[in-house]
Amino acid sequence: MTDLSTLSLDELKKLQKDVTKAIESYEERARKKALAEAEAIVRQHGFTIDQLFGKAPKATRAPVAPKYANPSDPSQTWSGRGRKPRWIIAELESGKTLEDLSI
Repeated sequence: MTDLSTLSLDELKKLQKDVTKAIESYEERARKKALAEAEAIVRQHGFTIDQLFGKAPKATRAPVAPKYANPSDPSQTWSGRGRKPRWIIAELESGKTLEDLSI
C-alpha cells in the first residue's frame, strides 16, 4: 500500500480521480450483474422485466386549441396559456379586451 503522506497534491488528485472512476465502474458492473440475474429469474417464471414492472408511459400533452386570434393577422393565435404574445399586449394597450380577440 502506498504511503499517502509522501504523494504530491497532483498525485493525490490523480489518485482520487482514479478511485472515483474505479468505484463508478464497479457499481455499473454490479448493476448489470444484478439486472442479468433478475432477468434470468423472471424468464424462469415465463415473464419479462417489462411485464412485471412495466414501463412508465410517456407523458404527452395534446396541444391546446387557440382561444384568441390577431384581427390583423388571423394566422397569429394564442391559447391563453403562458406569456402573452406581443400582438395581444399591443391590442390590449390599444383598448381592446381579450373578449374582443376571442375566436
